[in-house]
Amino acid sequence: MAKDPKFTAGETAKLTWLVARMAKRGIAGENVYQGDLERKFERIIDGAREREERQAAEAAEAEKAARKAKAKAARK
Repeated sequence: MAKDPKFTAGETAKLTWLVARMAKRGIAGENVYQGDLERKFERIIDGAREREERQAAEAAEAEKAARKAKAKAARK
């Protein structure tokens, strides 16, 4: 399994709420369907992974632009 990303406060709250709902359904019985909650849970985790990848790419791009600007300023 891939490493879990760092979650925002909102994502943590949503995941906690979903876990609580799954536990409540689990108390209701073993045969209770939880697939909808599991899909929502996975969707939040996938969204957090995409957000982290996007932030890493933006940070790398900003660092590249800063190096380019520094090199350009050094030439003058």
